[in-house]
Amino acid sequence: MPELRTVDVAEVEAVVRKLCVEANHELREDHVAALERGRAAEESPIGREVFDRLLENARVSAAEQIAFCQDTGYAVVFLTIGQDVHFTGGSLAEAIDRGVAEGYSDGYLRASLVRSPVDRVNTGDNTPAMVHYDLVPGSGIELTLLVKGAGCDNMSALRMLTPAAGVEGMKRFVVETIEKAGPSASPPVTVGIGMGGTFDRAAVLAKRALTRDPTGSPSPDPTLAELEAELVEAINATGIGPAGFGGTVTTVAVHVEAYPTHIAAFPVAINLDCHSHRVRSVTL
Repeated sequence: MPELRTVDVAEVEAVVRKLCVEANHELREDHVAALERGRAAEESPIGREVFDRLLENARVSAAEQIAFCQDTGYAVVFLTIGQDVHFTGGSLAEAIDRGVAEGYSDGYLRASLVRSPVDRVNTGDNTPAMVHYDLVPGSGIELTLLVKGAGCDNMSALRMLTPAAGVEGMKRFVVETIEKAGPSASPPVTVGIGMGGTFDRAAVLAKRALTRDPTGSPSPDPTLAELEAELVEAINATGIGPAGFGGTVTTVAVHVEAYPTHIAAFPVAINLDCHSHRVRSVTL
C-alpha cells in the first residue's frame, strides 16, 4: 500500500492567494512572447499600434503590480490531485475560496461575481471559485488558475454537431464563432477548443485548453496540431484584427483538446480568451 501524503488545506489557500495576485498583475512570459510574435506578423499599422499598447500595458502592470485589466474575472481553478493525498485542516473547497477572497483583497482586484444570474447581488469577494477536480494516481498536486473575464467568456459557444458534419463542419463553426464575437472578445484572442466527450465535458476541455503552456505550443497529437495551424490561418483570414480594428492577426494561438465520444456525436466547444490571457500554474 502506498503511503498517504498529508497536506494541510492552508497550503492550498496560500498558493491560491498568491496566484490570484500574480496572474492579474503579470502576464505569463510565454504569452508576452506570443503577443510580440503577433506584433511582428501584423500588417496593419493600427493593428501594430494595438499590440504596442498591449505590450506596454503588460510591462507597466508587472512593474507597478497593478491589474492588467479592470475585469479581473472569475477565478477558474483546475486541481489535479493524486489519489494518495489526504487533505487535513478543513474543507479544501472552502480553503480555495478563502485564497481567492484574500488574493483579490491583497491585489486590489475587482470583485465581479454575483450570487446568481437572477439575484444579482455581488458576493463581495469574488467567490466562489469555479473549480474542476481531477483525481489521478500518485501523490502529486497540480493547481492551475485561469482568470477569465466575462467579455470573452460571453462570446464562447458549444454545438452538438453530428459525425456527418465532420472536421470541416467543426472548422466552419469555429470561424463563425470568431466572426460573431468580432471586437467583443477583445482580440487578439487565444482560442480553446474541446472536441468529444459529452455536452459538459467538451466545455471543460475547451476551457482547460486555454491553460496550455506555452501559449501557441502545438498539440502533441500531430493530427490536432495540423488542425490548430489550419484554424489559426482561417481565423486570421477573417480580418477582424487586434481590438477589432482590422488586421491580419485576430488570434495568437489555437489550442485543441479531444476526448472519446459517442458514435453518433461530435460535440464541439469554443472558449475564447481575450488579449488579457491570465494563467498561472504550480505543483505543490
